[in-house]
Amino acid sequence: MTARKLIVDTKGLQQLFDLLRKRGYHLIGPTVREGAIVYDNITALADLPVGWIDEQDGGACRLKRSNDERVFGYTVGPQSWKRLLFPPMARLWQANRGAKKIQAVSEKEGPTEKYAFIGARSCEIHAIAIQDKVFLEGEYSDPGYRARRENTFVLAANCSHASSNCFCVSMGTGPKATFGYDLALTEVLENGSHFFVLDVGSERGNSVIESITNQTATEAQSRAADHVSDAVEVRKTLDTNGIKELLYRNYDNPRWIQVADRCLTCGNCTLVCPTCFCSDVYDVTDLTGRHAERWRKWDSCFTVDFSYIHGGSIRPSPMSRYRQWMTHKLGTWIDQFGTSGCVGCGRCITWCPVGIDITEEARAIRESEKTATAESGGMKIENA
Repeated sequence: MTARKLIVDTKGLQQLFDLLRKRGYHLIGPTVREGAIVYDNITALADLPVGWIDEQDGGACRLKRSNDERVFGYTVGPQSWKRLLFPPMARLWQANRGAKKIQAVSEKEGPTEKYAFIGARSCEIHAIAIQDKVFLEGEYSDPGYRARRENTFVLAANCSHASSNCFCVSMGTGPKATFGYDLALTEVLENGSHFFVLDVGSERGNSVIESITNQTATEAQSRAADHVSDAVEVRKTLDTNGIKELLYRNYDNPRWIQVADRCLTCGNCTLVCPTCFCSDVYDVTDLTGRHAERWRKWDSCFTVDFSYIHGGSIRPSPMSRYRQWMTHKLGTWIDQFGTSGCVGCGRCITWCPVGIDITEEARAIRESEKTATAESGGMKIENA
């Protein structure tokens, strides 16, 4: 596998798309739909959000035209690649009752098509790696997820700017992709030139790039690409120092009540999150009772029924459900999988109807603990 940096122009990028399709990949990439960036089927460069950028805030996102023809000028939209690797609805098996016996038929594992993810950001690649831990490691693995994952080609796009809700630097997940891709591109527009500097991340990526028109990047072009990533200004921060222990100590912090007064428990944060994996399994039958199916669908820890056991729900209040989500995301996830469940993409902030900000909530809890320590004369008070 070559370590050199290569460059292609817009025509070369289209050649790359055409070659991937020729090799059987179904291209999924960013498109503009209903005022947002949505991952959908693409075939050509023109399908991408050329000349569009996004502005995000708490509970708000809007697209606007930029003053250039940048292809990957946006940050991230409400969707993530999770919906392709871990589909929102999946039939696990079905069974038919005959005259003498029941015949169960398992669903075919894996997709019928190979996928090429076009424009995956560094935070999203980290999210995929986290879901790999959930679905592929340990005693049990998900065969459907494994089949989809193994048949996926990842063309990463390094960020050229950050939204006001991005905090990837705090989570160590961006803005530049460092692993988990077949090819990674950095888009450069300078002095009237428009080109893409490509880094090769796998043998599969190398075999593809060798088949299209490219040239070795000059030192100046490599520096220009490095400057794009270095110039990204990520302003939002989350102090992760001892975050797990902080949340464990503050299980009864009054801040949970305050945020619950705002939270609608709609579950938007879990649905747009690229790592959340809660699901429900249910069975259905037809009216004759001769055909049955078992399905898996996405669920959310913000629903009352999610924690229901015989006798009622374990987490009946909005406070308990928000506390569960945030504590799991930033704390108990580390105990389970050895990593935080947050990649700093900011989706949960942007797509929360009331603009609840996970970084602000963590900061408020940390500050309240500092205040309590100061008021106690420097003696640290542990919550029971």
